[in-house]
Amino acid sequence: MEKLYEENPFLTRFTARVRSCAQGRRGWDVILDQTAFYPEGGGQPYDLGVLGGVQVLEVHEREGHVVHTCSAPLEVGSAVEGQIDWARRFDLMQHHSGEHIVSGLAHSMYGCDNMGFHMGADVITIDLSVELTQDQVRELEAAANRYIWEDRPVQITYPSPEELAHLEYRSKKAIEGQVRIVSFPGADTCACCGTHVSSSGQVGLVKLLSCQKFRSGVRIELVCGGRAFAHLSKVWEQNRQISNLTSAKLLETAPAVERLLGENQALKSRILTLEDAHFAALAQQYQGAGDVVLFEEDLKPDGLRRLTAAVQAACGGRCACFSGRDGQGYQYAIGQPGGELRPLVKELNQALQGRGGGKPDFVQGSVAAGRAEIEYFFQTHTP
Repeated sequence: MEKLYEENPFLTRFTARVRSCAQGRRGWDVILDQTAFYPEGGGQPYDLGVLGGVQVLEVHEREGHVVHTCSAPLEVGSAVEGQIDWARRFDLMQHHSGEHIVSGLAHSMYGCDNMGFHMGADVITIDLSVELTQDQVRELEAAANRYIWEDRPVQITYPSPEELAHLEYRSKKAIEGQVRIVSFPGADTCACCGTHVSSSGQVGLVKLLSCQKFRSGVRIELVCGGRAFAHLSKVWEQNRQISNLTSAKLLETAPAVERLLGENQALKSRILTLEDAHFAALAQQYQGAGDVVLFEEDLKPDGLRRLTAAVQAACGGRCACFSGRDGQGYQYAIGQPGGELRPLVKELNQALQGRGGGKPDFVQGSVAAGRAEIEYFFQTHTP
């Protein structure tokens, strides 16, 4: 079978003859006499598109044949036209080429070996053998983009065994037979079967999104080309919205957000102080009252916990505090020093469509019932 994608990765339409067609697990498996569809391999996903008017769902290489899994059968011996999903193919070409550039430069700059990479639908990841600092990652990104903007031509060769023996190139595993060498002069030389751009400028842009420690090295997430442009456009739009909301200039949003977070923390501290004063005043009202059921609006779970603690210390019995509204449900916190509340909360949850639990002397949760139902439950469940 002639692999047209190795000769010309920019070929999007071709004609071929159907050699075989058999029903497989996921569709109809078709083998052609030649193909421009790239099969999954070398870290690169397969091409999609149309073949003979039917959808190509998957492409894999099996026993030396490129197998196209199609949505419907094709007649054996017939001539069919294939059309590659070019947007997908070019996106993968940009990313595979960008991976070569980043991996090659990481090796020459910091002695990193590429331990593996994955081309996902959102980002691609590269696993490098050496831990890099954030400054080194920024230097690597800058070097990769400088190389791209130099628009160096990409070279693909098939060296003889003698030539190969004297050639320095990256390869993650031993290769038998003819070796295809993809070279980005000045950046990377690697044994690779994938599809690539014809010059580095076609990658457009590389953006390194994150760098996390992974095993003995790091895992880098990145995007290239059109995907990088789309990502940065979304980031810009988010920053524009933040700029409008904070009345800050586009390049001054971080200090504005930091200021708002500081103000928010100060307000939270003030609210906590006022809540604690209010809870202490409420607790005084229930001094020595015994068992108490209390409703308080607009409290979060932590506020409920603090209110319950304050009241139970004063009332000398069981304190059940609820916060919420009829039709929306209620959060609850129940405390009883030295008590065993778990049987009670089990009945509460069953009777009032609730969920929650905790320690023998303190429980928290929520119920879907209204205030009247809650009050009736505690009227009929006195210790």
